[in-house]
Amino acid sequence: MPDNFWTIAAANPDKTAIVDNDERSHSNADVLATVNQLSHGLRGLGLERGDSIAAMLPNSPEALEVYLAMQQIGLYLTPINYHLVGPEIAYILTDCEAKAFVVHQRYADVVQQALEETGFPADRVFSVGEMPGVNRLADLTDGQPTTAPADRSLGVIMNYTSGTTGRPKGVRRQLPTTAVDETDLGGALTGYNVGRDETDNVHLLACPWYHTAPMVMVAPSVHRGHVVFTMDRFDPERALQLVDRYRVTITHLVPTQFVRLLALPDEVKQRYDVSSLRHVIHGAAPCSPEVKRRMIEWFGPVLDEYYASTEGVGGTIIFSDEWLAKPGSVGKPRHTTTIVVMDEEGNILPAGQVGTIYSTTAGREPFEYYKDPEKTAKSRRGEFRTVGDVGYLDDDGYLFLSDRKSDMIISGGVNIYPAEIESVLITHPRVADVAVFGVPNPEWGEEVKAVVELLPGSPTEPDAMRADILAFLSGRIARYKLPRSIDFMDALPRDPNGKLYKRRLRDPYWAGQQRAI
Repeated sequence: MPDNFWTIAAANPDKTAIVDNDERSHSNADVLATVNQLSHGLRGLGLERGDSIAAMLPNSPEALEVYLAMQQIGLYLTPINYHLVGPEIAYILTDCEAKAFVVHQRYADVVQQALEETGFPADRVFSVGEMPGVNRLADLTDGQPTTAPADRSLGVIMNYTSGTTGRPKGVRRQLPTTAVDETDLGGALTGYNVGRDETDNVHLLACPWYHTAPMVMVAPSVHRGHVVFTMDRFDPERALQLVDRYRVTITHLVPTQFVRLLALPDEVKQRYDVSSLRHVIHGAAPCSPEVKRRMIEWFGPVLDEYYASTEGVGGTIIFSDEWLAKPGSVGKPRHTTTIVVMDEEGNILPAGQVGTIYSTTAGREPFEYYKDPEKTAKSRRGEFRTVGDVGYLDDDGYLFLSDRKSDMIISGGVNIYPAEIESVLITHPRVADVAVFGVPNPEWGEEVKAVVELLPGSPTEPDAMRADILAFLSGRIARYKLPRSIDFMDALPRDPNGKLYKRRLRDPYWAGQQRAI
């Protein structure tokens, strides 16, 4: 039987598909019926293959149902980070050319701001729960057939990843041409040694689904017929409770969540049985070797680390036993992926030499940055692609990261691009120049720091200026992007051509760290 939800659900209608945050079970039959109704409803709006929709939802059955609906009628789905503010949402909603927008009522205020800014039609907005001035999601499904739509074709998620230009970019791939019911969509789990015969798997969705990695990991579980528990917000003790109660076998976590789990009192940690775990998949941010060792000691050798990106660049995996032999590595390329390290001229470097990491994967459609051919071209060298990360391969072919694409901050597994913050902060009426970069944080890995050059005549009281700057940024950028600290300089270090020497500002904070990433 092919690995896809529609086929498996039809063959096993009574099996549990999803357990929601309130621990209510949703059967395969119920989820499949809703997915089909959503598909018919979206087509009833006039959406056709290749059109786009957007969704701003918490981890929930609705999020997975919207994903499955668009995936069987050939749409692009853009998940939107619910921590963003109105202008940021408005930009993505416009740029992805969404023709429908599914939201949750808890985000009503920022969604209304985005709708007002874009003029997005309210009759194309569908809310989970009551939201003034828009439709309910049930309005899209009520009265629609529960049978599969005709002319089915596979859709694709188009995530947005920020860039050094200060604006997020959609990572877009061509729509597949393979038949829906003949497609195996659970294959990504094979790389983590999850067998198709493991029918008892339970997947805990503990990271926000709108991020690429959690969705890439939970989707194959959905398509393999695993039970999926949608955890709305991460709480370390509740996560342990769920692992114990539901005998969770697979989850995706980020190192910040490891830190929060390890910080629990010993009596709390000992209260829960985690022996059901077979695969604790992690990536998205560097993990401290000490943190990882402690997690392996506690959970056992079940930590599977990867290196990849929204763009699909990467494709390494390292299992616990390998990592203990090569601590700090992010693994070897698997299956049909090839990784090379190149110098600035595009020459492939030998083992041990640091350069830019490039990869290619046979059979994977190349990505493009939506509406940005120049950025797309810069990411390519022949068949190879890069996101600008820097590292080296050792003599055994294991990849080690040493730095990352220009200036990006990874805080709690979330990518934050300084250019986005700088482009807003420079518009403050007292700011003459600004530099934003990441500095070490013991829990989050990194935190955002800003160094500001003020215009002549500005107030000189630092605390008052910091408060004023943070008040200015609040509502213009998401809260998680706000600087945790702000310093002031008479003049930022720039060369005669105006290039900022950001490393001079950043490097002192990373002195003595194992790696600057």
